[in-house]
Amino acid sequence: MPQVVRSRNGALHGPSPVPPLPHRFRSLADRESVEVLHRAARVLVASLPALTDRLVEALYAQEPAYRAAIDSDRAEVWQEVHHSLRHNVGSLIQPREFRESAHRTSRWIGEIRAEQGVPLDAVLHAFRMGGAMVWQDLVDETARRDPDDIRLLVHVAADVWNFVDEHCGVVADAYRQAERRLSWRRENRQRLMVAALLDGTARIADLAEAAEMLGLPEQGRYAVLAVAEGRRSGAGPADAGVARHGPGPAARTPVVLPAAHPGAAALWHPGPDAEFAILPLTGPPGELSELAAALDVPAGTRAGIGSAVEGLAALGDARRLAETALRACPATGGTVLLDEHLPDALVVSSPALAGALADRVLGPLDRLDPADRDVIVETLTAWLDADGSAQRAGTRLYCHRNTVLNRLRRFEQLTGRCLTRPRDAVEVSLALAARRLLGT
Repeated sequence: MPQVVRSRNGALHGPSPVPPLPHRFRSLADRESVEVLHRAARVLVASLPALTDRLVEALYAQEPAYRAAIDSDRAEVWQEVHHSLRHNVGSLIQPREFRESAHRTSRWIGEIRAEQGVPLDAVLHAFRMGGAMVWQDLVDETARRDPDDIRLLVHVAADVWNFVDEHCGVVADAYRQAERRLSWRRENRQRLMVAALLDGTARIADLAEAAEMLGLPEQGRYAVLAVAEGRRSGAGPADAGVARHGPGPAARTPVVLPAAHPGAAALWHPGPDAEFAILPLTGPPGELSELAAALDVPAGTRAGIGSAVEGLAALGDARRLAETALRACPATGGTVLLDEHLPDALVVSSPALAGALADRVLGPLDRLDPADRDVIVETLTAWLDADGSAQRAGTRLYCHRNTVLNRLRRFEQLTGRCLTRPRDAVEVSLALAARRLLGT
């Protein structure tokens, strides 16, 4: 029977002497065939150390993924292989007694190899190599004892190979479960590390590990982007929330970073009131302005970009700057780059003082009819945005420049402020920002 009796080398390199059959195949084994199998298996049990040596050598020669483990600790790999062979060969003789322990061993191997990062294909290949070597030894021992019994051994071939396939399934299932646990642990550790960096609570001693884990330079330049939903009409800053997509935990607000920017692969992290993204910076000083201009922010979403900082250790400061920029965003949505809105940032950084300033400067207007008051406030805002040009302000408001000047003079009469005096102009500008941003 040339397809059954062949060299050990051929069994390891070529297809199995008897191919695995589907599990629905009905075993042809009878009592005599099983006795032949048991006799051969008992001889294998007695020579397990030699069988283990040969399998370890075969793994080293034929499965590159195992070479590093064998080079690192050959004795440990040998013990693992020996333990697996002892339980699996024992299962051929006493299936009821050894089945559960053999399964536990296979599950343990699957978990260990997943933790070591050995590819699953390599682990399954190792099990099939072991199965091929055991089967060939069974055939060789039967042929040595009585060649005529080989015809009986063939009847149990399907059972042997179904056993190998069963354990490959056990190994694969344990491997994938362990892989999922490891992936969750890595992701959770990364989330905790990012949270610590953004909170400013990361230890200096952990920064090198954080840089390696996150794939970021420890001493690079960074900024933080904060994103939240626009506030409802009349809502205060504390009412701003994270954009959610369906039920469950908060999902990242769909702000799209320009693909050409290094920050396109930003690390996102959810917060209670906003989502944060760590942006690596590698370009010129104007990089943040270009990023803010190219940022794709959906309608009704607010985005704030803080100033650049140096090093991972400063990401806590960068987050706080991004939150300040976010508070300076219009309630209805938009993007604010902190460096370009520093007066607004001053206002939102001290809302109590900003509110007091707004009441002091603009309070006299509250005695007017609301429509009349809003016209004066709109004119003031347009005039300041036009750099003090009544002509350009009139164009924006669709009125004559003299109308603008008349409204400005009325404001000065009501409030006692002089818009040509720099100090008063600054106070008016900040008061208007407080009304706009804080609703005071």
